[in-house]
Amino acid sequence: MVIGKVVGSIVSTRKCENLVGNKFMIIEPLEEMSACAARFVAIDNIGAGIGETVLVATGSAARVGMEDSPVDAAIVGIVDEGQK
Repeated sequence: MVIGKVVGSIVSTRKCENLVGNKFMIIEPLEEMSACAARFVAIDNIGAGIGETVLVATGSAARVGMEDSPVDAAIVGIVDEGQK
C-alpha cells in the first residue's frame, strides 16, 4: 500500500465498460512511501477529494470486488492522521 496526496482528477467519457461510473484521481505518493515518487492514477470509490491524504492499494489488491476490471491502484481510505 501507498500513502499519497490527491493532487487532481481525471475525466474520461470513453472507457472500459467495467469502469463506467467510477471516478479517477491523480495521486502523488509521499516521498518516503515510493522509491520513484511518480504520480499515478487511482480509481476512487470512497469519495476522496483533492488535497486529501489517502491510502492506496496497488496490484491485485486494488481489484478486490472488481476482479474483471483493468485496475492496478484503488483508493481504499482517507487518512485522518499518522505518526512516524
